[in-house]
Amino acid sequence: MRILVTGSTGLIGSALVPFLTSQGHEIIRLVRSKPKPGSNEFQWDPLAGVIDPAALTGIDVVIHLAGENIAGRWTAEKKARIRDSRVKGTQTLCKTLIQMTQPPRVGVFASAVGYYGNRGDEILREESPPGSGFLAEVCREWEAATEPAAQKGIRVVRLRIGIVLSPAGGALAAMLPAFKIGAGGPIGGGKQYVSWITLDDLTMVIDHVIKTETLQGPVNAVTPNPVTNAEFTKTLGKVLGRPTALPMPAFAARLAFGEMANELLLASTRVEPARLLASGYTFRYPHLEGALRHLLGN
Repeated sequence: MRILVTGSTGLIGSALVPFLTSQGHEIIRLVRSKPKPGSNEFQWDPLAGVIDPAALTGIDVVIHLAGENIAGRWTAEKKARIRDSRVKGTQTLCKTLIQMTQPPRVGVFASAVGYYGNRGDEILREESPPGSGFLAEVCREWEAATEPAAQKGIRVVRLRIGIVLSPAGGALAAMLPAFKIGAGGPIGGGKQYVSWITLDDLTMVIDHVIKTETLQGPVNAVTPNPVTNAEFTKTLGKVLGRPTALPMPAFAARLAFGEMANELLLASTRVEPARLLASGYTFRYPHLEGALRHLLGN
């Protein structure tokens, strides 16, 4: 198949593109910088609503991963970039798709478990209502921006992705330096649930949803075994062979990270991948200790 990918240089895209290429697919990259000569890259400006039309010729599948990194202190400018990069980028892409005489059959659009907001120990499935807060609002708008593509007849899958575990980047990579020297510990009370997935499983989930005709709409991309922050901390320490006795109190997290602390570090999302499991997907790394041992080689 001929597959268009945005966000191909990010954490997920950097693993997904080689994986799909190894499956025999032709990958077309949509990039914001000037395309490299002789490459399968085409330029777009998601905020200005501009896409090189040549990028979409003969496309079978679109995978949209692009978006501003949510890590860091959320200033007003940062929040605007987080929202605009996701919502306007998706609007630009879908506006172009619905104008095509032969649109792709499938569109896989990244979203996030932030859709559900802070929900304590409530078990959250795809039919669960959205939560409140900045990330939940962004996710609702982000997913709504895909609706024109669905109305066009494209099979749209909205992947609500949890914390992606990889030593190459993201949350795990940020935690490792402190944990390796024994300076890690739970955040806040440690009772908040963390819904996670390994980068390996996520690439295979994307491949699975492309191939599975019955999957459309929201799909939770997390393992069936979420853990509390305290359990995550204890397990990571066990795998690394390091103590985890230095907790970060909630007030310290808020002082260091501001609003991001409330919505990312202290929020609880206990998400179940109901639709993936019903469709027959088998997780390669469903349990945290085995996943971390695989990722860290311990």
